[in-house]
Amino acid sequence: MKNCLKYAIAVGIICFLSHAALAQTPIYKDMSKPLDERVKDLVSRLTLEEKASLLGYNSKAVPRLGIPAYNWWNEGLHGVARAGEATIFPQAIGMAATFNSDLVQQVSTVISTEARAKYNLAIAHDRHLQYMGLTFWTPNINIFRDPRWGRGQETYGEDPYLTATIGSAFVKGLQGNDPRYLKTSATAKHFAVHSGPEAVRDKFDAIVDEKDLRETYLYAFHALVSGAHVESVMSAYNRVNGVPNSINKMLLTDILRNEWGFKGHVVTDCGALDDVFSTHKTLPGPVETAAAAIKAGINLDCSTVLQNDVVKAIKQGLLTEKEVDLRLSELLKTEFKLGFYDDPGGIPYHAYGADSVHNAAHVALSRKVAEQSMVLLKNNNNLLPLDKAKYPSMMIIGPNAAALDPMIGNYHGVSSKIVNFVEGITGAVGPETRIEYDLGANYDDTTHFGGTWAAGNTDVTIAVIGLSPVLEGEAGDAFLSKSGGDKKDLSLPESEIKFMKALRQSVKTKPIIAVITAGSDVDVSAIEPYADAIVFAWYPGEQGGNAFADILFGKTSPSGHLPLTFYKSINNVPDYQDYSMKGRTYRYFDKPVQYPFGFGMSYTTFDYQTQTASAKQYKLKDTLTVAINVKNTGKMTGDEVVQAYIEYPHIDRMPIKELKGFKRVSVPQGGEQLATIKIPVADLQKWDMKKHDWRLYPGEYKLVLGSSSQDEKLTYSFTVK
Repeated sequence: MKNCLKYAIAVGIICFLSHAALAQTPIYKDMSKPLDERVKDLVSRLTLEEKASLLGYNSKAVPRLGIPAYNWWNEGLHGVARAGEATIFPQAIGMAATFNSDLVQQVSTVISTEARAKYNLAIAHDRHLQYMGLTFWTPNINIFRDPRWGRGQETYGEDPYLTATIGSAFVKGLQGNDPRYLKTSATAKHFAVHSGPEAVRDKFDAIVDEKDLRETYLYAFHALVSGAHVESVMSAYNRVNGVPNSINKMLLTDILRNEWGFKGHVVTDCGALDDVFSTHKTLPGPVETAAAAIKAGINLDCSTVLQNDVVKAIKQGLLTEKEVDLRLSELLKTEFKLGFYDDPGGIPYHAYGADSVHNAAHVALSRKVAEQSMVLLKNNNNLLPLDKAKYPSMMIIGPNAAALDPMIGNYHGVSSKIVNFVEGITGAVGPETRIEYDLGANYDDTTHFGGTWAAGNTDVTIAVIGLSPVLEGEAGDAFLSKSGGDKKDLSLPESEIKFMKALRQSVKTKPIIAVITAGSDVDVSAIEPYADAIVFAWYPGEQGGNAFADILFGKTSPSGHLPLTFYKSINNVPDYQDYSMKGRTYRYFDKPVQYPFGFGMSYTTFDYQTQTASAKQYKLKDTLTVAINVKNTGKMTGDEVVQAYIEYPHIDRMPIKELKGFKRVSVPQGGEQLATIKIPVADLQKWDMKKHDWRLYPGEYKLVLGSSSQDEKLTYSFTVK
């Protein structure tokens, strides 16, 4: 009896202690509770001053609640950036040139894996460092509307559909597919109507009408919010129709949250709130700006305005604490989704470590992406691929042949294994091949050149020229740019043009292969007469040298396609500060071009044959489906990118044509592959300026299939009612 009594007392004590322990566990730390309930509980425990301290990118610790310091600023444009060793992939514009969204998602999956691993390793050492977190301010999905914009290299090109498709794939890889936890948080930037000029971005007012806003500048953002469920959006520096983006309620609340249903957080670009009162001068000071930002829909400030002035705004009656609670709650949800308040053992990414960073598989993927990104622009007499046996001596020459910056672009990581063009080509041939290297020229000297005589004594010359991120890029970073990061024109450096001419005079009739690095449209015609073959390599990442060698010697056939128009002259393009789409990009440009959007040559040839044609008539809820057999009629295995364009009824301000689908297929020599493209008819809607809404215009349409925007291999006419 006594033993039973002791047992009962012991059980009672244990139960009491267990219930007491449960009662002491705050709701926000209880993983079994719903997300909204946990966030509400945490916010309720914070003082007003603590709430304000959490609204800046350099978020302060709240030790009494177990909230660590956290720096929200991280970059992952084409690899984890500014955070030590990481795999460096081709620059974003190069990834777009692959026209391969599945491959791009593999890239961003690697980036998020490396990010989680680096975060885990840093936290294990109690390091809470900038660029070592999990909230990535990428991708840049602004439309590359004008080739002068220095930051165009960060984008996926000039086309809204391509940008939306590649951008959505990138977001999905970054954020992962776990139903509870984000792998990392992605950010769609810069919202909105933002693509230069760089030098005046902090005070520039982009004037745009509702039709261009909806059909061009907001299209990809809508796709990333509604389809890819991007966790974050970054507001841009500039004004849109007079209103700074970071206090633009119409964009940040009316469209983004209320119309599109965005559930994540909005972060300002760095210093953008300071611009509101210091350069735009639309509000008198930081206190008014802090209030306006919260009311408009900003959650996180990449400066210190919200941290310093939100409390003052409340005390002055410009803002309520309830409004701050709403914005802070939206922000804290991201932290909960990343697992900041949960047991690390329950997070599926907690075990990632050093072996998940820059490993052999990731390096191999970088090489594959670089291979698929490079665009063959010229190949006289089928010079390429080179037969190694026929060229026992080679000269590799040019300012970008062995340089680091043209490999890695901007917003990059670092690596001890970057393979430049000299190294890649040298590694692909045997020691029996004689190879020389010479710098040849620099970016400004137009009279002194090296290596031209030596090139004349070799069998073939590979000249690597072009731009670099110090000539085009973000304001301040591209310090050799004469336009604050932008380009004044499409010209290659004059020194390179004269160098190529001198090189041709020296080698006479021997072949010259030009490799051009750049992140934008350049005037290829200036050097085209001096080269027998031309490859556009973008900024190809750490494996660019190996990837080019694979193409040079025919290990793989080139399959990149231009994600932007290469114009004949910048004089044919509207004024840089004009944001109207009239006369811009292949969608609205009707003059001759150097190379059309979507252009890219191959070592082999392809023939299209209809397998299943589109129907003759469609309605709004229908899906246009076409299936074709792509046959390889050439001499080697290769990839073809089937591009599907829509030509609209002849109605005012309709695009000339517009990409609405694409499919990359790998086809063995003599074989064929089925390519199926599906286009929702709802995606053919255009903005009605009178009704201020989307409208499917009835009439005669045409679907055009080809390998560029000017190629017509198959066409199908249909009617929309």
